[in-house]
Amino acid sequence: MSQLETPAEGQAAAPAATDNATGQPTPHAPIADPGPLGLAAFALTTFVLSVFNADLIKDGALEAVVLPLALWYGGIAQVLAGMWEFRKNNTFGALAFTSYGSFWLSFAAYVKYVAPHLPAAHAYQATGLFLLAWTVFTVYMTVVTTRISGLLLALFSALSVTFLLLTIGELAQEPSISHTGGWVGLITAVIAWYGSFAGVANATWKSKSMPTWPLSA
Repeated sequence: MSQLETPAEGQAAAPAATDNATGQPTPHAPIADPGPLGLAAFALTTFVLSVFNADLIKDGALEAVVLPLALWYGGIAQVLAGMWEFRKNNTFGALAFTSYGSFWLSFAAYVKYVAPHLPAAHAYQATGLFLLAWTVFTVYMTVVTTRISGLLLALFSALSVTFLLLTIGELAQEPSISHTGGWVGLITAVIAWYGSFAGVANATWKSKSMPTWPLSA
């Protein structure tokens, strides 16, 4: 089962297409679980950005290293994972991966093409609004995870706190709060990496040796 599948969706097969000639259902070929890819892409990009948000690397000019990751791995790879989750009939995984992939794509575009042209005195308000909107989305997705797994509940809870701290730090212009958000972002990345590792290990080993702590509905 995908790390981002609900139990009900993981058990339900997508409606089969119908062969026009015979009228018989045409079964879909199974596909690999896209969950580990989406989680790995999210984790790696979040980790690199959070290193700068936590002020572990103090040269802000080096933060540009995040942009290609945000475009190609955190962005495009996650959106592709989301599309494959649609194919697997997994509503939660499709929404989560497609949305956070789009977050990274929009983040890269914002940093590269929009932020440099904003009025310097008020640019923080635009960035804060951007982060606030993603905080709202992440919080309600966290509520949904309470019926999926302990792993996803921990991941989305940490991500909600990360976005909230970054939002407050930006709007209040308090770097210390943003730095704390960076540290929570590092924790978020580690949880997502574990989810990716568990997903690929369990699928490859054909076992459930890496726990994800399913939660009953």
